[in-house]
Amino acid sequence: MTEHTDRMPPKQGIAYYHLPGLFAFYDLYCAFLPLYRKHREYFYDWCEIGSLYGAPSDCIWGGGRVGAESSDPQAAFALTREYGISARLTFSNSLLRKEHLSDRKCNALCRLFEENDQPRNGVIVHSELLLSYLRQTYPGLYLVSSTTKVLTDFQDFERELSREAFRYVVPDFRLNKAFTQLGALSGRQKTKVEFLCNECCWFGCRDRKQCYEAVSRKVLGEDGPEHRCAAPDAREGYRFSKAMENPGFIGIGDIVNTYLPMGFSHFKIEGRGLGSALMLEFLLYYLTKPECQLKVREEIYLDNMLDLF
Repeated sequence: MTEHTDRMPPKQGIAYYHLPGLFAFYDLYCAFLPLYRKHREYFYDWCEIGSLYGAPSDCIWGGGRVGAESSDPQAAFALTREYGISARLTFSNSLLRKEHLSDRKCNALCRLFEENDQPRNGVIVHSELLLSYLRQTYPGLYLVSSTTKVLTDFQDFERELSREAFRYVVPDFRLNKAFTQLGALSGRQKTKVEFLCNECCWFGCRDRKQCYEAVSRKVLGEDGPEHRCAAPDAREGYRFSKAMENPGFIGIGDIVNTYLPMGFSHFKIEGRGLGSALMLEFLLYYLTKPECQLKVREEIYLDNMLDLF
């Protein structure tokens, strides 16, 4: 489970998954990662874990989701270091101001995560202000352009890919199937693309950026208009079965038969705030061979230290 560096291209034909809940799903990963290491034969040989991402609660630089990720940062850092997995801090708040850059908790996390250099750890970022600050203050952390920028115009996406500041760029999920334009990207550009696979948001949504901004305001503790989702069936919340019907959904067949042959290697799984039981279903679907899924599920469920519900 290693993440490639800037000097070493990804292994040919390997899909790297970037998994959510570095802090929220700490207990689940404590049960899953030893199984993944000990019984690698249970899992597809064409995929590896590229990173675990997330942010603890009360991080004002955060902005992807409002929710509690409460595990000890030192423990999460130690877990990823033990298994040689890159850890990413999700600092995607889009409304940061200069006075927010001195936040003690967020800076302490960056100092901690910058200690690791093999593999390097990173930060998922939206704010240009924070981007400049991180590049100057924590040069040991690589940077990922957040999907919260809602890059739906392909030219905007290409411009983002051309920026040297970013190791990876996550486009809006509605560009996932723009195969003609994706296929025309250079090999170097393709190595920087990280697709969001399992988004459940309405494909026709026009308010996605406003939704993320509302979350950013809440994280900062500021008043503002409450965003109310206008999507059909919004009250149902996230359902993996519904995500699979989304026109932008990327399944394992798509990865193996389309994206890997085209030269794309990086795939982000959404899941922060959805709960450990659903996260386990993602791990089973995206990483685990069908004939071994019951074995993995039983091993996880029989771990008496883990409460999935």
